[in-house]
Amino acid sequence: MNKNAFRIMTALLAVATLAATGCRSKPKNNGNESYLDGDDVAISDWVDGDTGLSLTEAPFDQTHSRAYDVAVDPIYFGYDSFQLPAEEIAKIQQAAEILRGNAGYVLIIEGHCDERGSNEYNLSLGEQRALAVRNYIVSLGIDAQRIQSRSFGEERPAVQGTGEAAWRLNRRGEFAFYK
Repeated sequence: MNKNAFRIMTALLAVATLAATGCRSKPKNNGNESYLDGDDVAISDWVDGDTGLSLTEAPFDQTHSRAYDVAVDPIYFGYDSFQLPAEEIAKIQQAAEILRGNAGYVLIIEGHCDERGSNEYNLSLGEQRALAVRNYIVSLGIDAQRIQSRSFGEERPAVQGTGEAAWRLNRRGEFAFYK
């Protein structure tokens, strides 16, 4: 990584950290309140800035076996956004229910982007997408230590090609369950 790319990545991480830690927390959802009013979920309403990970924590895919018996469809994001679209919330709630019903399961949320933008920018945006999903699941009462996030940026497209039809499917968050 060259010196300028390192500086850009460091600056992006600093901005993302400051933005996340400066937001107010919302109490955990006990099932009686709704985070949706028909619009996209406002991240600032529930992000607590805590990733729940230490720099020395091993990734779940290195310490657990993949749980192929459960699956949740990917979350799709708007262009250049990590806001959770209202129509995607049911998928996140489904992932939380799987974790709630399987105490031994853990989850890696993978953030992905389309090919537009620099590699550094897309890695940062992919991480913001994964963290948005992670923080929403935590707001539903799931222990933060059971969820990790990872960004692949534009490196693992769901479909090849250019144009909105392909890009729409590549702007996503995926759920990988482990036991």
